Amino acid sequence: MSTNIVLCGVGGQGTVLASKLIATAAMGRGIPVKTAETIGMAQRGGSVFSHVRVGDGAASPLVGRGTADVIVAFEPAEAVRQLPFLRRGGAVVVSNRPVVPVSAMTGGPAYDPEAIMGYLRAQEASGRIGDLAVVDADRAAQELGSAKCLNVVLLGAAVRSGALGLSAEDVRSAIHERVPERFWELNDRALAWAE
Repeated sequence: MSTNIVLCGVGGQGTVLASKLIATAAMGRGIPVKTAETIGMAQRGGSVFSHVRVGDGAASPLVGRGTADVIVAFEPAEAVRQLPFLRRGGAVVVSNRPVVPVSAMTGGPAYDPEAIMGYLRAQEASGRIGDLAVVDADRAAQELGSAKCLNVVLLGAAVRSGALGLSAEDVRSAIHERVPERFWELNDRALAWAE
């Protein structure tokens, strides 16, 4: 049994840390894992995505098109950009908070967050996406007192969806292994946060 996971967002959102937490959680259970990251333009705001393959039989760390079991998206447009990797009926966990690209703010192509979320909901209605979990990022940040733990909020939603094949305790243990102790309490609350 294996699980193919694609995490995506923009630079500075904690996408790479989230992939490392999944990998650490899997290794903590003795499950083989392979990962690969692509960091766009090596700057805050550039496109970032990670592939994580958990379980036996993964010869490559890259998730093939149409084979991801779940996409964890820190930004709605990035979810749409990575959607070709999702298998039909796979799960998508997505933050509803857009990060408008600089190009859109300086006269480039328009960015319409409502249209993007509408597209994702239409993909769920058609069965292309089996389960769409939309996380209210602003509400989470307000209730937790920090926007810096959105990555862990999204991991918690992915755990609750069942798509990761890992438990909240698996991820909590990984947080305590990879994150400085002064951030444990915030991240434990973020992992458990639910709307």
